[in-house]
Amino acid sequence: MSRSFISGLFSRWSSGLFLAGFLFVAPVSSQAEEIVVYSARIEQLIKPLFDAFTKETGITVKFTTDKEGALLTRLLAEGKRTPADVLITVDAGNLWDATRNNLLKPVTSPILEANIPANLRDPKGQWFGLTVRARTIVYNTSKVKPEELSTYEDLADPKWKNRLCLRSSKKVYNQSLVAMMIAELGETETERIVKGWVNNLATDPIADDTLALEYVAAGRCDVTLVNTYYYGRLMREHPALPLAIFWPNQATTGVHVNVSGAGVTRYSKHEAAAVRLLEFLSSEHAQKLFVELNMEYPANPQVKYGEPLTDWGNFKQDPKSIVKAGELQPEAVRLMDRAGYR
Repeated sequence: MSRSFISGLFSRWSSGLFLAGFLFVAPVSSQAEEIVVYSARIEQLIKPLFDAFTKETGITVKFTTDKEGALLTRLLAEGKRTPADVLITVDAGNLWDATRNNLLKPVTSPILEANIPANLRDPKGQWFGLTVRARTIVYNTSKVKPEELSTYEDLADPKWKNRLCLRSSKKVYNQSLVAMMIAELGETETERIVKGWVNNLATDPIADDTLALEYVAAGRCDVTLVNTYYYGRLMREHPALPLAIFWPNQATTGVHVNVSGAGVTRYSKHEAAAVRLLEFLSSEHAQKLFVELNMEYPANPQVKYGEPLTDWGNFKQDPKSIVKAGELQPEAVRLMDRAGYR
């Protein structure tokens, strides 16, 4: 056998080996894709979901956590240079701010549109709700009978004088509630109600929902407005507290709900993988993890959940688009200021 024949055979074998190696390696590199998430949700609430996503898809997730406003400011400052592919934040007001500042891009996804109801997502597909946060009445069971309660508006009645506790108006949760009341009742009637709340306060506005619940349990006030997961956390630690949930406005507008949600950043470098993460977070697996980790309701109405949420009873949600909570938030803040609600 000639040396030239052997050399040619080796050359063809080497080329074939290289091509086979290339074809073998190519899928591995796609599996090593990585996306970056800016999250206003704390690590222990999101890392288990990212780990599950990586296990299912092979796509790794790097994430940065910070306050809502700080993340929006960072995205604005970074512009096209941002490494972020996804923004996760809480409250429709913050999500609306992100769209108003052109920080998110429209996404078309049949999966997200099937999983997330229209009233819990941006009509242009710039963000999608991931969990539902019900803001409801909690009362002291030794001082209030449930038949005394009815609506958010009724808490302005003088019968609640020196019996009401409220979280500070500086927090977006109550700003969104008032914004949705403006959408339903108009500014004049909403301002009358908020002034009634202020007149009925037993204490100055309180720093956070947990403290408001503790005030009610201690008898410093009889009723308050909180997100239900704060109630769930406190009762898990102190089940004997004299507290119970009441679902207001069941004969009218339904309970005010808000969301935590997410969108793909305007300058994402990995849009397909970012959309895949959002789709995963709307899936049954991820939605159940959200429920277990933070006792929030799933945004996907097809997902079944168990205790303790089922123990709190069923309720009718306000069906209006929560986009209004963002659009009318500036008006809500001015109204609360005029009403003396600090």
